[in-house]
Amino acid sequence: MKKNEIFTIPNFLTLLRIIFVPVFMYLYMQGEHLASAVMILVCGATDFLDGYIARHYHQISELGKAMDPVADKLLQFAIVFCMIFTVKHMIWLFLLFMIKECSMLVCWFILKKKGGYMNGAMWFGKISTAVFYIAMFALIALPIQNTLSGTILMIVTAFFLALSFILYKNSKKLLSFIHPYFIISPIPSAKNLSFNVLSTCGSINTHFG
Repeated sequence: MKKNEIFTIPNFLTLLRIIFVPVFMYLYMQGEHLASAVMILVCGATDFLDGYIARHYHQISELGKAMDPVADKLLQFAIVFCMIFTVKHMIWLFLLFMIKECSMLVCWFILKKKGGYMNGAMWFGKISTAVFYIAMFALIALPIQNTLSGTILMIVTAFFLALSFILYKNSKKLLSFIHPYFIISPIPSAKNLSFNVLSTCGSINTHFG
């Protein structure tokens, strides 16, 4: 790997996001909720900027493509893990997050074994990430923890996490590599997709109620 592919602005921003993970955890555990909410905003901004700069200034690198999803998942894990201790029912969102990410990790290992790769820059993944950051920022910055509004935000976040996972699982590129390790189902229609997502989130909704 060339030196100019390592020391780039997008890679620096991604590394900065990783460094901010323990900072966020410390601030949140110390009860500095406003400061930790600001950290989410900053991390969300770096997540947007690193991709934008990489694409528009031709600074896309293999290192950056590997670091970016790691930074995202570390931050998302840190957020939901910390909030388990202060937000009622957050445990169910945490479990959904872990199931999704562990499943994706298994898919990654299978693809790696077969010589494929996972494209993390899909539109539904970006939407899910944006919804996650906005919802978690609101839960931390606003006095809505353990309220109906907070519960609704968690349900919406769970919905988009499940939606992202279903769409990713049924993407043609992913299916073409994973087969025959898993039973492959066709990409669902909009009607069936809505039913599948609602069914996935249904059990979580009952716990939130």
